[in-house]
Amino acid sequence: MENINYTPKDILQKEFKQKMRGYDPNDVDSFLDDIIKDYETFNKELQSLSDENERLKVQVDELNKQLAVSGSQPMSSTTGTAPTRTAPSQPMSSATNMDILKRLSNLERRVFGSQLDNNTNDSHRL
Repeated sequence: MENINYTPKDILQKEFKQKMRGYDPNDVDSFLDDIIKDYETFNKELQSLSDENERLKVQVDELNKQLAVSGSQPMSSTTGTAPTRTAPSQPMSSATNMDILKRLSNLERRVFGSQLDNNTNDSHRL
């Protein structure tokens, strides 16, 4: 907004000197009126987009807080993407997979307990 030279009011109040072979003042006024309308529309749109941008920033911050509470790594509010992870993330991923497999095995034991205990093949157990 710092680079704007004229407000709609400045355009409306601008007086031009009349010369002998100048432009028709009615045409100039009509054209400036259209410019003022466009200018006001642009200002409203800019304000609307600024408000939406602020609302979305607040929403991103709120979601990052929720992710932080749930134990996930928060997204960067400046880039909108999750920070890149380095090589140590791979062992954590395999540990998570191992946990999932253990949970699945425990669930199978509870659901199919008697059937699994009677079966002599224990290759599916961890």
